[in-house]
This record gives sequence, C-alpha cells and structure tokens, in this order.
Amino acid sequence: MSFPAPDGTFGTHDGTTYPPPVYDGTGEVSAIHRPDGSEPELVNPSGTRIEFLATGASTGGLFGLYKYWMPGERLGPGPHFHRTMTESFYVLQGQLNIYDGTRWVECSPGDWVHVPVGGVHGFRNESGAPVQMLLHFSPGAPREGYFEGLVRVAQMTEEERAAFYLEHDNHWL
Repeated sequence: MSFPAPDGTFGTHDGTTYPPPVYDGTGEVSAIHRPDGSEPELVNPSGTRIEFLATGASTGGLFGLYKYWMPGERLGPGPHFHRTMTESFYVLQGQLNIYDGTRWVECSPGDWVHVPVGGVHGFRNESGAPVQMLLHFSPGAPREGYFEGLVRVAQMTEEERAAFYLEHDNHWL
C-alpha cells in the first residue's frame, strides 16, 4: 500500500518512496501498441535489425527500449561507457557475450545485465548464430541517431568518428 506524504511523494510500508507525481488528471487513453512482427525501423548492411519500441521522444525522455537482432557474424561494440545514461540488456534468443568491466560473460535467453551510468561494458555475438535482445536506456537519450549513424562510421574520418561518438555519449576505452 502506498500513501501520499506531505511533500507529495508516495511512501510504502518499508519506508521507500515513489517519485513526486507528474500527472494529476483522472486518467486518459494513451497506450501505444506495437504488434509482434512489426517491421524494424532500421536494417543495417551487416544484417543487424533494430526495432524502435519506445524512443526517448515517445516516453517523454524517461527511457528508450529497442529490440536488437544480430546475425551470426561476430558483431558488437568493444568496451565503452556512457556519461549520461544507464543501459540494460535482456537476452531473448541466442548467446550474447557482454563485457562487465572485467571480463566477457556469456549470456543466454532470460539473462539480464544492467550497466549504471559510467559502467564499462560492451557486447558481441561470437556464437555463429543469431542473437535477439532488448536494449533499455534510461533516461531516454536519442539513440536512434546513433544506430542510424553506425552504418556510416567506416566512411568517416578519424575526426568525424570521434565527434560522432562524443555526440552520442560513447566513450571508448
């Protein structure tokens, strides 16, 4: 059970609190439905497909959620970190290796990895089989531009590549 505290937050019996309310209406029709099988918004020449399930723009900046499909080839970014957002991975299909800051951990369907702001991480498919995962970013940074720009990274100069990664909060080790 939660109850309103004098400061407008909502507390629970164990002393934790909810954030202050951001909506004071009586309810509205605003749900978004994306049926299974919807076409991905992005298909890279590598075969990687990305569905933009929830963008920062569609969630008011709260989070971003993407379904990320990788083909069987060895793909994925090496160790890096973000200064502005957390990133979480939930493996749906296949074997995905995720760098936890010290070692590469083999993750299977149902495994979840959360990386706090500043946490060193990377991910790659080394299995030779397709991998499917959910990527969650919080707050909802505009990762769509990053995913779209990855197609052009190989054609960028070193300076352009550095500026692109900086613009999208990717800091490589």
